[in-house]
Amino acid sequence: MKIALVVPGGVDRSGEERVIPALIALIGRLAKEHDVHVFATHQEVERGSWVLEGARIHNLGLPRTAWRAASVIVAEHRKRPFQVIHAFWAGGHAAVAVTIANLLRVPSVVHVAGGELVTLEDIGYGGCRTWSGRMLRRTVLRGATLVTGASRPILELVAERGIDARRLPLGVDLRRWPLRAPVRRMTAETVRLVHVASLNAVKDQPTLLRALRELADGGRRFDVDVVGEDTLGGKIQALAASLGLAPRIRFHGFLTQRALRPVVEAAHIAVISSRHEAGPLALLEAAAAGVPTVGTAVGHLAEWTPHAAVAVPRADPAALAAALAGLIDNEDLRLSVASEAMRSAAREDADYTARELNEIYQGLTGGVCA
Repeated sequence: MKIALVVPGGVDRSGEERVIPALIALIGRLAKEHDVHVFATHQEVERGSWVLEGARIHNLGLPRTAWRAASVIVAEHRKRPFQVIHAFWAGGHAAVAVTIANLLRVPSVVHVAGGELVTLEDIGYGGCRTWSGRMLRRTVLRGATLVTGASRPILELVAERGIDARRLPLGVDLRRWPLRAPVRRMTAETVRLVHVASLNAVKDQPTLLRALRELADGGRRFDVDVVGEDTLGGKIQALAASLGLAPRIRFHGFLTQRALRPVVEAAHIAVISSRHEAGPLALLEAAAAGVPTVGTAVGHLAEWTPHAAVAVPRADPAALAAALAGLIDNEDLRLSVASEAMRSAAREDADYTARELNEIYQGLTGGVCA
């Protein structure tokens, strides 16, 4: 089967930086069975092509126009027809993918993978903040043959628009990020927390820091590793200093998967403070490494709580601090949540995602593998 995947990015030629690990894992698995072509709209400025995990990457480069994207996809289709055109994220590139698929009479899939259907006006986040954004998402979702989403909260957002969607979690590659059983914390050991997320408004690190301040005021001893690219120009580091938390926090910036793994393994609890997530992958990776997550009720956190995660309301530092304290003070509970999280991540790993997607493709094409 020849498959077109249309993405904004996450498929850098290095395979290490500017990549989305779950997407890379999925591409590699699909490429073992199919002829996979990935069309990236925003990966690099210059037009280019390379092979990644057995798939051909077509970087569209500048100028980023719908016409250029459409022409490149159609040109590859003419060499040998695509059986499926699949867009990840329901943005402008997905509109191109769906439109071309309909013109070519090819089934299309759109995976809602981020904030496409969200409106958070106070932080300027979400694809539905404007009339044009809402119309674009409506066109994409209604034009697609099938819509998928990583978690139940995403499916609910799609359902609000009168469309049924299929749950398709983007799982962890357990070959590169293997399972590790939870490790009991020694009673006198300082608690190690880890927060893996870009420093940006939707990840809501101010809520995290204020929760940590409350945790410290409650007498808990802890250190925190914060891993992620800083897009806020040092504002989060400055807030940490003003709250008296600087001695407790290490800001690592971006880390490759190889460098990230030991940081996660060293943690006792992962923390997520996001106001919106489809997944997130950080939860799944922590779970696979035997580390439970406490965080806001988004994505898989909302699905897994209370047995495989501990979820609290968004933008509520007191609730987040109390939930963290609950796991810090009860080691048996921490281990129980970690064990169930690991089982959940193992059930829906990257192999599971690939099997589900192959089933979707076969259903859409009637099993045609030309």
